[in-house]
Amino acid sequence: MIANSQGRLQDRRPLSVIDIGSNSIRLVIYEGIARSPTILFNEKMLAGLGRGIVTTGKLDPEAVKRAVEEFRRFRALSEQAGAEQLYVIATAAAREAQNGMDFIHRAEEILGTEIRVLSGREEAFYSALGVISGFHPASGIAGDLGGGSLELVDIDGEVIGDGITLPLGGLRLQDMSKNSPAMASRIARKELTRAKLLKGGEGRPFYAVGGTWRNLARLHMSAIDYPLAVMHHYEMDVEKSADFLKQVARGEIEKMTGIERVSKSRRALLPYGAAVLQEIIAAQKPSKIIISALGVREGFLFSLLPRQEQLKDPLISASEELAVLRARSATHAHELAEWTGTTFQAFGISETEDEARYRRAACLLADIGWRAHPEYRGTQSLNIIAHASFIGVDHPGRAFIALANLFRHEGVFDDAISPQMRMLATPRYVERARLLGAVLRVAYLFSASMPGVIPTLKWQERPGGGLALVIPKAHAGLNGERPAGRLAQLAKLTGRSLELVVGD
Repeated sequence: MIANSQGRLQDRRPLSVIDIGSNSIRLVIYEGIARSPTILFNEKMLAGLGRGIVTTGKLDPEAVKRAVEEFRRFRALSEQAGAEQLYVIATAAAREAQNGMDFIHRAEEILGTEIRVLSGREEAFYSALGVISGFHPASGIAGDLGGGSLELVDIDGEVIGDGITLPLGGLRLQDMSKNSPAMASRIARKELTRAKLLKGGEGRPFYAVGGTWRNLARLHMSAIDYPLAVMHHYEMDVEKSADFLKQVARGEIEKMTGIERVSKSRRALLPYGAAVLQEIIAAQKPSKIIISALGVREGFLFSLLPRQEQLKDPLISASEELAVLRARSATHAHELAEWTGTTFQAFGISETEDEARYRRAACLLADIGWRAHPEYRGTQSLNIIAHASFIGVDHPGRAFIALANLFRHEGVFDDAISPQMRMLATPRYVERARLLGAVLRVAYLFSASMPGVIPTLKWQERPGGGLALVIPKAHAGLNGERPAGRLAQLAKLTGRSLELVVGD
């Protein structure tokens, strides 16, 4: 039975996915199948099933024992959360080990469901779908580094091109190189010559997927004192990160800033992840490295969506859901999204596709902090947006959305607020956020955060380039000093002559 909390979307039915990898095994329970899925519960164990497989040809016996015991807990957790479906997928170690199918059959008995052992081609396909689902749009080479293998695939929008699976997973590479990162680099260089698709990625992004690369990025964030601890869509400059990657690939990590943020069980694989990434950079010559928090598991979940859901914008979908859960009126939020678009047109402000998306998301999220004390609504809204598990948005765009909501609550002329978000946002985004915040500050004084009024407010041109905000006669009572004052702030910000008038 689903809990009756209002913090949950009531039309969702939970489901679980267990991902059996060569290094880690993870249970993720989702609120339901959605374009931007929300996680109800997430737990992993670093079993190390693929450790030693190069020399023995078999799954690590101690890892098998621990995994089998954990499967009982995973099934119980799935049932406790009310998951109506349990999907289980397995990757490189399970499909390649001599005793892999024996392990799979034991796991199926415990979990009570069939386990789908993915081929290398299927693993690459679902990894590509994961990247496609997480970016708007994705175009470049995606690489999913697991414990047993590396999947590389070319992605261009929704088109999945050539792909290849290589034996360059962290655990496997550690075994093949006899614990030598230097030898691992040579092995990776040789294997990557088979990945002809990398040549087609020159000048395009490389999307890095997998736990080892996420932890590498986490360490890089600490090294450069990055202001936002959000992994998805974190970007690493190829040239500026070169020395960092060299240091990690040499294994000189124990004294690096932020190493304590990486679990000890993960640290041993960092040099191998850095070595593989260095060789990919040399072979592909990408424009930048982009970290994807979504991979095979999320790609599999994406494949379960109806086609019309797959086509939706993940950022807008997530923002709409948050409006339903936290705003006073989701309908009002949608009205703001439409009205601000009309307002920008009236002011002659052009928008790129992403700027329009981000403005719309900011409007959908403009009332999510209303339950906080008035003095903290802006800060709370900014923190929620800055750290939300949004996909389909880069970090500068996330900063724009957060700042727009901060300005909406705190005012538009205080340049001391949120220096961290200002560091992430481009100057253009900062000014756009300030403008949108000023527009929202006008709108809210007419609507009282309730639907119905905003669509009736119209902009009319005045001689000399001025604009009038026309209030319909039926709502004339909403006119007053406060709206006039907010409009004056907007006029000062835009350098336009603005006035309030009551229509006939």
